[in-house]
Amino acid sequence: MVAGCLPYMYSMSLSQSSSVSNCLLQRPAYQKSKRDVKRDTIRRPQILPSAYVEEDCLRVFLLSDLHTDYHENMTWVKCLSAIRYKEDVLIVAGDVAETYKNFVLTMSLLKEKFKQVFFVPGNHDLWCRWEEIHYLDSLEKLSALVDACRELGVQTGPMFIDGLGIIPLFSWYHESFDKEKDITGIRMPSLEMVIPFSFFYFPIGLHSQILSVKDFHACKWPDELSKRDISLALYFDSLNEKNQTLIKGIQRTCSQIITFSHFLPRQELCPEKRMLFYPNLPKIVGSDWLERRIRSIHATVDDRQSACHVFGHTHFCWDAVLDGIRYVQAPLAYPRERKRSMNGGEDWLPFCIYSNGKFADRLSPCYWSDYYSANPRAPHNTQLAPWVARFYNR
Repeated sequence: MVAGCLPYMYSMSLSQSSSVSNCLLQRPAYQKSKRDVKRDTIRRPQILPSAYVEEDCLRVFLLSDLHTDYHENMTWVKCLSAIRYKEDVLIVAGDVAETYKNFVLTMSLLKEKFKQVFFVPGNHDLWCRWEEIHYLDSLEKLSALVDACRELGVQTGPMFIDGLGIIPLFSWYHESFDKEKDITGIRMPSLEMVIPFSFFYFPIGLHSQILSVKDFHACKWPDELSKRDISLALYFDSLNEKNQTLIKGIQRTCSQIITFSHFLPRQELCPEKRMLFYPNLPKIVGSDWLERRIRSIHATVDDRQSACHVFGHTHFCWDAVLDGIRYVQAPLAYPRERKRSMNGGEDWLPFCIYSNGKFADRLSPCYWSDYYSANPRAPHNTQLAPWVARFYNR
């Protein structure tokens, strides 16, 4: 999971948004920065709950980035209705919990509340720190999580239900996923020196204390898999090969398909670098091989209203159609993000993406995807957004 910076209101242009700044987190090292921008802090309007409320048909709900190591998030899961979703399907797009114990508890609770639960792992799920069990590496932990899902009846492989195909896709990010022009002229910490998600909300300056806990340290890999090349992305993509027979069966029989992953399949699903406090974010969010696999699966779907991919990781609520496929993110995110509605709030979650044989209307309001639906992406523009420039110019 990764969290992004707070955007300006999507209805404003960059020049109009000069008075809007990021909602900064409370941290002793950032007290001066917090005071400087507190007057500009805004709360985003919450996303409206799905209009699909039929309970006598197949319904599919979405959720990502649960992070139930946070007490507030675990409580949120426990408070989900034990009756409302009994006949429904839930897709969980990764980052359930950092520890195995919390992962199993969370998935057990979700399986009690939903008839079917689907899961793919996120980066936090494979962290090996703070574990009571000693794992040789993150692949051994992955195997343990998959085994736990099997015992709980949670699906980690493809399945079709009432004519709808649901296909989990394993993935991992690689730096070369980032194809857009880098931001230069500012001092940024390296990828190894930043915390993976919360740091996107922290304005990082030369005076800041940089925490070094992130995937580069919390995940452990065999020697043949490197953190800095494409080997991890290729390895995780190869895990999908064993399901090709099932996938081909779904392609032949299902006119509507939902694929889902934790990581991003396209860079257009992340704000431009100039919008982010940490412009190197795109280097640790997505996989080119994931998009190729998604395209190969959905190539048999003729109707653009019948092809959907669900993802997580960045904590940005997102709903956009790109080249005929709908891409959706519905993150629970961190408690502090929900308090500021940075993820659209929590009343709309889990989001019902499918009901009564059709896909739901798009999320609304959905800030970044709303912005890009009205404003073309301009990755060649490296002029920092006002709220980013203010920080780096301090």
